[in-house]
Amino acid sequence: MRLTTKGRYAVTAMLDLALHAHNGPTSLSDISQRQEISLSYLEQLFARLRRAGLVNSVRGPGGGYLLSQPADEISVSKVIDAVDESVDATRCQGLSDCQQGDTCLTHHLWCELSVQIRHFLDDMTLAQLMLRPDVIRIASRQKQRVEAGILASSP
Repeated sequence: MRLTTKGRYAVTAMLDLALHAHNGPTSLSDISQRQEISLSYLEQLFARLRRAGLVNSVRGPGGGYLLSQPADEISVSKVIDAVDESVDATRCQGLSDCQQGDTCLTHHLWCELSVQIRHFLDDMTLAQLMLRPDVIRIASRQKQRVEAGILASSP
């Protein structure tokens, strides 16, 4: 299976956005700081997420991004699809030409695995991720680090 950085970062950024939705629009610079993802990379990802209808942008002071749907309606697979990622466990991208144009011995096994992964990601929403104890703990740690950094740089 090959899920690239693009897909992982998109899911991470969308989860960050969902976790901070109660504060209003979230700036990409805030997401960048908390998640340690470059701002220019986030700008590229959010352009795709906006085109896919998963986020709305808010301009002006206090602007940023908001989820365009409730977090319980945004599956992880929607996010991955929005950034043109695929989750495919086959070597041949499902084309059945694994061995010089022929199907390999384990092709159907990897196809079935890809289907199972797809179902898992279809069934997992941002809202479900937000409730996970590990996500809550890590988000709290990130918040503390950002606050400590801001306090440390204050005169």
